[in-house]
Amino acid sequence: MSATTQADPARSAGSAEPLAHRRPLGDRGFQILALVAGLLVLIILVLIAVTTAQQSTTWFTTAGFKGIFSTDWDPGANKFGAMAFVYGTVISSVIALIIAVPVSVGVALLLTEVVPRRWSRPIVYVIDLLAVVPSVVWGLWGIIVFVPWLQHIYSSIASGVKGIPVLDTLFGGTNIQGASFMTAGIILAVMITPIVTSLSREVIATVPAIDREGAYALGATRWEMIRGAVWPHSVGGVTGSVLVGLGRAMGETIAVALVIGGSPEVTAHLFYPGHSVAAVIALEFGEATGGEFRAALIGLGLVLFLLTIIVNLVARGIVERSARRMRGA
Repeated sequence: MSATTQADPARSAGSAEPLAHRRPLGDRGFQILALVAGLLVLIILVLIAVTTAQQSTTWFTTAGFKGIFSTDWDPGANKFGAMAFVYGTVISSVIALIIAVPVSVGVALLLTEVVPRRWSRPIVYVIDLLAVVPSVVWGLWGIIVFVPWLQHIYSSIASGVKGIPVLDTLFGGTNIQGASFMTAGIILAVMITPIVTSLSREVIATVPAIDREGAYALGATRWEMIRGAVWPHSVGGVTGSVLVGLGRAMGETIAVALVIGGSPEVTAHLFYPGHSVAAVIALEFGEATGGEFRAALIGLGLVLFLLTIIVNLVARGIVERSARRMRGA
């Protein structure tokens, strides 16, 4: 009677050779290709930063870092302060986010959680079409139609809040114009709403159906299901989509140049004209034939580039933090 050989349960079945050593040639080739592509993106970003920094050296050596925080912009007198443009970029982008984010998230939840699929599909098509409208079209519509209409509304609001603390500072004053920080923010909100909506809708649609059904099985209402099951799963992706929209708003050029007013000022009055980094580069780069003027405009581009990098790093941190909280939950 032969003895029966029993397998050792602690020993792995098959070859003990590491899986990495037995990968097919296609897997290794794809890994190398992906690594090269990732490194190429980093190399391009570094080259952009280095070349723009070299081209703007004259501005930084003459004005120093004080030029970034100066509000005095007068090319005729060789004064190139950047703060008015940075301020206009940030203020118009923040206004756009305040308007666009609630609308975008609400529409995304409406399309994924409330409206039946046969009705939501045409709305999705329209939103996707709005996302590809050229920015110059929004700018022309804004300066021709929107700005004259808004100027009367701004004047009425300014007269209504006169003497009221805070509101008078933000919306009052006498130099009320249709082309202003607020108008630029509204146009940017219209432009980024389709982008944020589409990305948020895709993120919310990835919530597992079992999570929704489990919430309903516990007796949750639709709102409780969204708040307890859908939103915690989607908050990281929605935050990322919002910051993608912020990056688009900060880098928008033509539309903002047409409706922001073209005045390099730092003021709390949102109905006053202003300027932005991308707009001043587009409008004045043709006049800057060389010297410090051209270096200052390229330096503004470098400042905008660094701002977008910071926004993306913040977005990455928020998304990773949200993912860690989800894993902990």
